Amino acid sequence: MKKIRAAVVGYGNIGRFTVEALEAAEDFEIAGIVRRNGSDNKPLELTPYEVVKDIRELNDVDVAILAAPTRSCEEFARQILPLGINTVDSFDIHSDIRGYRERLMTLNKQTGTVSVIAAGWDPGSDSVVRTLMESLAPKGLSYTNFGPGMSMGHSVCVRSKEGVKNALSVTIPLGEGIHRRMVYVELEDGTKLEDVTKAIKADPYFAHDETHVFAVASVDDVRDMGHGVNLVRKGVSGKTQNQRFEFNMQINNPALTAQVLVNVARASLRQQPGCYTMVEIPVIDLLPGDRAELIEHLV
Repeated sequence: MKKIRAAVVGYGNIGRFTVEALEAAEDFEIAGIVRRNGSDNKPLELTPYEVVKDIRELNDVDVAILAAPTRSCEEFARQILPLGINTVDSFDIHSDIRGYRERLMTLNKQTGTVSVIAAGWDPGSDSVVRTLMESLAPKGLSYTNFGPGMSMGHSVCVRSKEGVKNALSVTIPLGEGIHRRMVYVELEDGTKLEDVTKAIKADPYFAHDETHVFAVASVDDVRDMGHGVNLVRKGVSGKTQNQRFEFNMQINNPALTAQVLVNVARASLRQQPGCYTMVEIPVIDLLPGDRAELIEHLV
């Protein structure tokens, strides 16, 4: 059986864990890694693979896994989809997912390709759990409580601010879907903490949450890639009240995001051309193997 050839675009935290997840997946092979610096200073662990600056330098790529910051995902997708290559990403700005999906949909239809967007663990796999919970109790309230732990998207956002050398954003759950953001920054010489704080709090990533910003000598001294989520729904099944569902997990953030990206990369080869979120994809398509055998095992 022909293996799925996947290219990894970007080689930060998510990119490194994506390579590991692909190496562990028997139905994939790594077509190559796309890095801004190409093969310059090529990490030792990438010795077996082609490392290039442009995905067009790679051969026979079926799907590109965009292990890139959220705000560059659309730019990469627009470059790659016209090449006839599917794309998957972990775009995580919840308020723009609908718009992003609509913008890519036209391009997917034109190029006969598939994109799966917003496919981390939240948005992503948590979205699937929330959808199932709401179907079980159509009337009710759902709460998503993150953490405590490192938010990769928020941390990348802070690192993009002028005067910030390095950053870590930690999410603290306060209950009922309300969160506090604790942000730790290494500052460039001459940068004022109050200026950075103002820029962070004005960003859409932080504008709706209680946010505290602290200057530290070393972000690496306080970094922890652990995270978690607690999903709760209480509602009504039919006309019966007080139905309550709860889902919990404690995770390594980039490792789980990478695994989800590999899963949806597989699923992308099983969909018709278009742009999808995870709630639109049959869950069984995330798994390798024969569908009939999976049904016999899982149902």
